[in-house]
Formats: sequence, C-alpha cells, structure tokens
Amino acid sequence: MSHQAEFDQVAADVKKVKTRPSDQELLALYGLYKQASVGNINIDKPGSLDMKAKAKWEAWNSRTGMSKEDAMTAYISHAKDIITKYGM
Repeated sequence: MSHQAEFDQVAADVKKVKTRPSDQELLALYGLYKQASVGNINIDKPGSLDMKAKAKWEAWNSRTGMSKEDAMTAYISHAKDIITKYGM
C-alpha cells in the first residue's frame, strides 16, 4: 500500500471510532491532515470571537514548515493511536 493510500485509508477509518476523541486529539489530527493535504497554512487568522475556527487555524499554523510527507507520516501514526485507544 502506498503512503498516500495508507493516509487516505487511515483518514477514513479514524472517522469511525466508537467514542469521540478529545478536542486536543482532534485538533492535532486536523493540523496534521491540513498540512499533509494542503501544505503550509494559506488562510487568514479568524477573529478571536470564533473560538473553534481560531483553534483549528492555530493547530494547522503550528505545523507550518513541516513537509507534506512528514505530516502524512505523523498523521497516520496519531490516527492509528486514536483508533487503538477508542476502537472502531
């Protein structure tokens, strides 16, 4: 299985966990996913009143400079840990 195929499969599988992961776990996944699929952040920081959008922006922004390949590898590892922890 190619790295991209494994990434796509794990991204689909992690959505099927039995219990919702913590907000921090979800934000870590989000930041890694966006960095792996889009690259460095390319949107403006949202206003401070939109807490959810701001948290997601910060999670993605924290990965700036990470290569897509490294982000993909980290995402796969983190998602597999979540799948193991919460079950499918």
